Amino acid sequence: MSDKTDQPKRPKRIKVKTKHAKKTGRLGKPRPQTTALRSTASGDDSATATSERINRYLARCGLCSRREADRWVEAGRVSINGKTCKEAGTKIKPGDRVSVDKKAVAPQENFTYIVYNKPVGQLCSRKDDVRKRPLIYDTLDVAPNVQSIGRLDMDTEGLLILTDDGDLTRSLTKPGANVAREYRARVAGLVALETLEKLRRGNFDIGKGDSSDAWEVTVTSESKGHTWLTIIIYRGRWREVRRTLEECGHPVRRLMRTRFASLKLEEEMPRGSYRDLNRAEIKKLKERVGES
Repeated sequence: MSDKTDQPKRPKRIKVKTKHAKKTGRLGKPRPQTTALRSTASGDDSATATSERINRYLARCGLCSRREADRWVEAGRVSINGKTCKEAGTKIKPGDRVSVDKKAVAPQENFTYIVYNKPVGQLCSRKDDVRKRPLIYDTLDVAPNVQSIGRLDMDTEGLLILTDDGDLTRSLTKPGANVAREYRARVAGLVALETLEKLRRGNFDIGKGDSSDAWEVTVTSESKGHTWLTIIIYRGRWREVRRTLEECGHPVRRLMRTRFASLKLEEEMPRGSYRDLNRAEIKKLKERVGES
């Protein structure tokens, strides 16, 4: 008899009622893994109207990243109008026929956009060949090219957006994007006013050659030698919240992301559940980065 307790638990795909749900009629609607929300939900794909670099074109086909596309070109796997593409900077024009390994490819017309309430104990990675730790993709029912927009470390829970829309991902995570990320943090000790001011000023050493950014931070509550903080940051560097608070003498005991850009985590979404974004939510995200 097989041991069913060893099987990963499938997260629940839920419906969450919002003010847009009645209007769109699509919020949280279950669908097959290969089906996705149309990109026309938040604007036409105007990139096809002009020439573009081959690596960007292949990324829009949902096949790989731009960097990987450059490697495919170098390996001679890509052809344009029947001729092998030899330069990574080659631009293609409307009407050009592009093939990879002699198979015709075309940009995606549909994209997946979901929000996941990530629990503690999962990596935002496709592989962990060495340590074999649990991954978000072990249980999420998404296509292989659906990736998270930014990451949460293994011990951090909360809002995580996943999509195969590479342009949106790059726009929200590129240097200088200035996208707000809101967290709730439970830290050891009672946080003094002087420490809050230090966090708001920023510009102190947090290790690995990094200086802290100026945070928006407020105290939510205090109890039994611990403090709950609400924090807003705008870059999301590696373990930024944990490293910064550790430097201030207040190690993080629990950390959850509650907002990314315009998208907030609803109370109706239990940990481990996920849902589709509706059209209005996608539109707001693209408006935030000037894509709509």
